[in-house]
Amino acid sequence: MASLALITLSSLVILSAIGGGSALEYTVTNTAENTPGGAKFNTDVGAQYSRETLDAATNFIWGIFQQTNPADRKSVARVSLFIDDMDGVAYANSNNEIHVSARYINGLSGDVRREITGVLYHEMTHVWQWNGSGQAPVLLIEGIADFVRLKAGYAPAHWVGPGGGDRWDQGYDVTARFLDYCDGLRSGSFVAELNKKMRGGYSPIFFQELLGKSVDTLWADYKAST
Repeated sequence: MASLALITLSSLVILSAIGGGSALEYTVTNTAENTPGGAKFNTDVGAQYSRETLDAATNFIWGIFQQTNPADRKSVARVSLFIDDMDGVAYANSNNEIHVSARYINGLSGDVRREITGVLYHEMTHVWQWNGSGQAPVLLIEGIADFVRLKAGYAPAHWVGPGGGDRWDQGYDVTARFLDYCDGLRSGSFVAELNKKMRGGYSPIFFQELLGKSVDTLWADYKAST
């Protein structure tokens, strides 16, 4: 079994080195293979597709964040995906690990692969985005991740439509739609510039500096425009 694991890991390294052009290593480990959700991951998504998606998401995110210069990016050598028998949907941690719930996968109907692709784009954003050195609101960070998912074309049907929500920092799909509006006000560069500013800290004044209005005024404009 140890030899098999070594062979598998070597294959992952080779595939990441020649497959995506991003000079990153992507590993996929299904710790829940003996559960219904883990088995469903293997049949409906699979490790090979997941590695390809992680690499595609990385390059897409660099494009969204306008990080053509490696010096503008986080220094990441490996991203590890785990399919685990756990509650919830997914999370990314500071070790550049993405954990996806096999129980969530088991509960999915319809296009399972598309939904997990969207989840991976969201979680990969957490790997690459700046978080204001921990000062940025968590729900803004989540909104940026869903903004990337939205721009990649993987927004689920149950998301709120444009103009939905009660607060700009409500998070997830609400904040993603608001950020999409703000992005349009700056020719598609607002989120990239906001992320760049959050490399060293965070302040709501960033919205004023980039768009000439406070975030609350922008939210009111957004609600009135839809």
